Formats: sequence, structure tokens, C-alpha cells
Amino acid sequence: MTVADVAAAAQLACLLEASAPKPGNVSPGRHFDDLRYEDFLAAAAAIGEPMTAAGVRPLGMTIRLATEATRRWAGSNVNLGIVLLLAPLVRAALQSGVADARSVRAVLEETTVDDAREVYAAIRLAAPGGLGRAESQDVASEPDQALVDVMRLAADRDGIAREYATGFDTTFTIGAPAVGRARRDGLEWNDAVVEAYLTLLAAAPDTHIARRGGVQLADEVTQRAQAVMAAGGVRSAAGRVAIDEFDRALRDPKHTANPGTTADLTAAAIFVELLRT
Repeated sequence: MTVADVAAAAQLACLLEASAPKPGNVSPGRHFDDLRYEDFLAAAAAIGEPMTAAGVRPLGMTIRLATEATRRWAGSNVNLGIVLLLAPLVRAALQSGVADARSVRAVLEETTVDDAREVYAAIRLAAPGGLGRAESQDVASEPDQALVDVMRLAADRDGIAREYATGFDTTFTIGAPAVGRARRDGLEWNDAVVEAYLTLLAAAPDTHIARRGGVQLADEVTQRAQAVMAAGGVRSAAGRVAIDEFDRALRDPKHTANPGTTADLTAAAIFVELLRT
């Protein structure tokens, strides 16, 4: 694919993820008080130009520029996790012609301290909630280790960092296969995205929930996702009722039960599958 094709796939992955009615997330007609579906559309449009140069710019710079562009158009932290995941995938695709585990690991292992500094700047700009403080390489300070190494330090508490530490293991072994399986089975995109999202959420507790609402809440949400999948998920009437009930249960005024990291992982999985089709 051309550079434009890869960048368009990144944007489309964002649009498909945001448009699907995933339980607990923003989607058409389901807004948060401080975040609307239209913000995600703006963010998807904003990252296009930064992603087109991801193959030649340093990884950290791509992440910072995409975050700055999002901030100009959306005005809040809409897609930091998605940008952190898509940037290495896009870089791998542009440099190697494919975004697979081997090419992504090569991208991650070549990251530098400068990449970490750029990513820290992006994180501070996006200002995600619930980060807390780290004993080493805290984002409020300046890093002195390569990006992949500082991500490894956070892998036990952050699902995005865990992808960096494991060579995007969850994306390649759970998320992308779930999207591909759903599409091959004839599910339209909304259902395929919801099924992949539920599959990811059922596989591991969401670290965004754990940071904001606690580990127990994150575990309970994963157990509920497992029950929804056992009821049939998007593939049965009972499963769809369970999905609607699950969505209502996840919505609270402070959005502490919003599986935001799982949504980010879903976008990465969609991108990988789009490149395969």
C-alpha cells in the first residue's frame, strides 16, 4: 500500500472504533458530559498528516505531532492511547510493508531517549486522568531511558505500555484475530468492532478502569464482559440484551468504569486487520 493508504487505514481504524456502540464508551448518540462523538471524528481527521510521515520521522515525534494536532481540533484528550498504539504500527507498515509482530518489535527496539522525551511531552499535553506518580521515569520529569524501556517500567499498570513491552502481543494474538474472525463470519463493522472489544475486555481487566476506579472494579467489569460473551454477544438476541445492560451498568457521572484502554486496543486491532484486507 502507499503512504496515503496506510495513513487512511489509521484514520479509518479510529472512525470505525469510535462509531461502534461499545459498552461504556462514547459513540453516536452516547456522549460524555465532557466528550462527544464528534471529538473522536475530529481526532481521526487530525492524525492523518502526522501519520503520513511516520516512516521517516522518529516515532516519538510522530506521537507528539499527532497529539498536538488532535489538541488543535478536539481540545481535549481524545486519542492519546490510540496514537501511542497506532504510531509504531504505522511506522512498521511504512518501513517494512507490513505491520506484524516482527516488524513492530524492530520499531520498538530502535526507540531512543529522544523518543521518550517526545512521548512524555505528548502525555503532558493530553493530560490523561488517573496517571498518578511513578518512582522512576515519571512523566512529570524528563526520561533518561529509551521509550521502549520506560514503557516496560509501566507495563504492570498500563495496557498501552504493556503492548510496547510485549511487542503488541495483545493486539496480534487477541484483538486483530477477533476482528478478522468476526468479519470473515459476515459481521458488519459495528458488530465486528463490538465483538473484538468485548473479547479484549473479557481477556484482561482494563487498566484505565483500574487507575480511575480501582482493581476490584476493573476485575468486575472483565467478569461482566465474560458473561456477555457467554450469552452470545452480538451474535444472539440474549447477548444483545446483555450488551445493552452492560452499557448502562458502565455509565456513571465520573466515567470511572469506562474501558478506555480496551477501546484503544480495539482501534489498533482494526488497523492491523485493515492492512490485511
